[in-house]
Amino acid sequence: MAVLPTFTTLGSGPTVLMLHDADGDHLTFAPQVERLATAGYRAVAWDMPGYGRSAPIEPYTFKGLAESCLSLIEVLQCGPVSLVGHGMGAMVALEAAVRKPAMVRRLVLCAGGPALDAQSQEDWVAPRLRALKSLESGAGMEQLAQTLVPQFIGTGAVPEGVRLATHALSQVYPGAYRRALEALATFDRGAAALKQLHLPTLLVGGGNDRCIPPEALQALAHVLPDAMHLSLPHVGHWPQLEDPEGFDGALLDFLVRPRVLH
Repeated sequence: MAVLPTFTTLGSGPTVLMLHDADGDHLTFAPQVERLATAGYRAVAWDMPGYGRSAPIEPYTFKGLAESCLSLIEVLQCGPVSLVGHGMGAMVALEAAVRKPAMVRRLVLCAGGPALDAQSQEDWVAPRLRALKSLESGAGMEQLAQTLVPQFIGTGAVPEGVRLATHALSQVYPGAYRRALEALATFDRGAAALKQLHLPTLLVGGGNDRCIPPEALQALAHVLPDAMHLSLPHVGHWPQLEDPEGFDGALLDFLVRPRVLH
């Protein structure tokens, strides 16, 4: 049995489970928890193992993280869920769906999902590892967050979202952050596995995202059998926080979109 993570939940109705990025915790989906609950959904946002009050797992792998996610779905006793993953959470969502597709109704991959190539690792992972190294000189996670977040937001980010992204990153444990960043490069689900994933999928990214540029999400949308891609202009790596209106509108429309039978 995988380690059961902690989570926050609000509302009742069909369950939407949100999986955050390495850069934060459940707080990075705080606006969506409220919006989904208001719209008639049971909104659940986890703390990934090693984050918040969730116990870490050993070894720290996508298999282990996906099993933890699937265990949470079982405990929620809600049937198949709509999975929303941001950044690293999008990779966890894909891994969980590949392993147990019957437990997932729909997928939303936000600013993440494709396996990282050398350029993505340089643009996404390397700056964060370098920032972590600065902690050795006495800097804290709050200072790291204040340095990193402005580098990866878009030109149109709403200030409230930037503040929340910065606060969430400042709460992450440095050791857990390092393990998550090191795990990012190990995600290896390729086209052969993903082409078998016949789930309605929405890919949402920011037009200014340096970590996962629009063309990477568009390429993944061509691989997945039932996928659509949306690029939000002037948005960086936190679409759900930088443009909550645009992201929430796309999410709610997608959740009620009729499913195409194959």
